[in-house]
Amino acid sequence: MEKSSADVSNGRRAIIVEQLGIDPSHAVDDPSLVDDLGADFLEVAQIVMMIQDEFNIELSDDVAEAVITVGDAIYVVTSKTKS
Repeated sequence: MEKSSADVSNGRRAIIVEQLGIDPSHAVDDPSLVDDLGADFLEVAQIVMMIQDEFNIELSDDVAEAVITVGDAIYVVTSKTKS
């Protein structure tokens, strides 16, 4: 069954909240994972891997490197899961 955009958004946000140990209210679209939420390179890589596993998708290195903000993480999953 295809996941709705709300499912994608909530699932991705949950991954970020869990990985970074942040308050869920901070996992909105605009914050930078590194600059605003304090993630380091390894945490961002882990988030990308967790997103790939959760949504059964594969992201190229270029796309994975483009995940800068929380909103970027939603966008890459949404674009990969659309039929």
